[in-house]
Amino acid sequence: MLEKMEFEPREATDLLGGSQKTEVNGNPNHASKRGPPDGGFRAYAVMVGSFLTNGLLFGVINSYSVIYPELERKLKDANIPNAESRASLVGTLAMGTTFFLSPLSGVLTGLMGLRLTAVLGGTIATAGLLFSSFVVDHIDALCFTYGIMYGLGASFAYTPSLAILGHYFKKKLGLVNGIVTIGSSIFTVFIPVVMDVMIRNHGLDWMFRLLALFSCGIALCGLLFNPTPLTAAEKPIRDDDSIKSLLKTIVNIEIWKNKKYRMWALCMPVALFGYFVPYVYIKSYIEKRFVDVGNKNLPLQCIAVTSGIGRLMFGYLADKPGMDRILLQQISFYVIGILTIIIPFVESFPFLVAISLGMGLFDGAFIALIGPIAFELCGRNCAAQAIGCMLGLAAFPLSIGPPVAGHIYDYYKSYTVPFILAGVSPLVGATLMFFVRLYRTNNIQENNSNANGHLDSVAVGNSPDPLLGNKTAQQPGL
Repeated sequence: MLEKMEFEPREATDLLGGSQKTEVNGNPNHASKRGPPDGGFRAYAVMVGSFLTNGLLFGVINSYSVIYPELERKLKDANIPNAESRASLVGTLAMGTTFFLSPLSGVLTGLMGLRLTAVLGGTIATAGLLFSSFVVDHIDALCFTYGIMYGLGASFAYTPSLAILGHYFKKKLGLVNGIVTIGSSIFTVFIPVVMDVMIRNHGLDWMFRLLALFSCGIALCGLLFNPTPLTAAEKPIRDDDSIKSLLKTIVNIEIWKNKKYRMWALCMPVALFGYFVPYVYIKSYIEKRFVDVGNKNLPLQCIAVTSGIGRLMFGYLADKPGMDRILLQQISFYVIGILTIIIPFVESFPFLVAISLGMGLFDGAFIALIGPIAFELCGRNCAAQAIGCMLGLAAFPLSIGPPVAGHIYDYYKSYTVPFILAGVSPLVGATLMFFVRLYRTNNIQENNSNANGHLDSVAVGNSPDPLLGNKTAQQPGL
């Protein structure tokens, strides 16, 4: 499951340039009257490329529970203290870095263009996985190669994979975003199986090399992300405006003047503190609690499948006139929290599978509603910054939640308390979100937005894991 998540008709690839020129979608001195083609071979090739990018990136991040037991075992064999928390830190760093660098990723697409940013991200992600294969016995090195490098590459590749869709689709944009972001759910179903087989037969090092081979496809897909000229021509960027434009892109203080957004953005990190804990520990928990079970990846796969269904279903509900999106998100957090608390008390594996199905459904709901809520509170011009800043705030609690849970497990030698505390955080965050209603509506939407908070001319995308929104609105893994 943060980024340039609104689909502007312009890509400022020459933001720092000093020339007096108009640039539309990265094409200098060119203002086309054509709109998005809404079909055709190139448009559908871009859709497939975005689908594969989302699937490969978050399929790997969401499947970290397969890697975690191996790293934990290596640390324990080496008599390294706090093995559980140290092993979990590697995976949570990847998720946290992906979110934390969301604002930077959005800025980079403006400076370098969508295609170059995506190719750079895919290259960094591939290099991170390849380097990881040579340092599987060194946890600190893995924190850098897998946690930071792969997270950096994922952040840079993820944003363009969503932003490019607005250049090729308008009428079908909601449906296309739904298809693209389900990629992470589909890949999370089979990637854990592939990883498991590779670890058992060839070891952790060759598993990372296979993932690196898969990730080469991310950079190749990025080559497809070449923006097309859209309708509106932009004003030339003058020398004296270029630095101001850059600073305005990086820091948008207008969103923080919006009290409703500010309250929502500060509640989300509280709710997400325990979000990644089940993704990291559920397989290890199953291995200790249900020893005789064959497919120990089944609960994770169930979460992935129903998460995709939840994204489509709740994205559709969020577009209904008069629908309270924040209330829907609160409900999703309440359900996720309650089901997480129940996990350590489950004595039947089929019941655990049922709980996983429910968690996935409402996980998809939480992700699908991030974009529409930010769009509703802050409008089109500020939605990308609003989402990026919120996810940046959430990166730290997302990253430290699983290591804290690991420390607690070390102390109690049981997953009961870690899962309970992981479930409490979304309950607290959802409850705090009621304070959003204390403030009068003070958004900064544009005048031509409709009652649902969507512009007639520009749709906002849908994303998985980390996080966009429109019809089938959008966040890694997560």
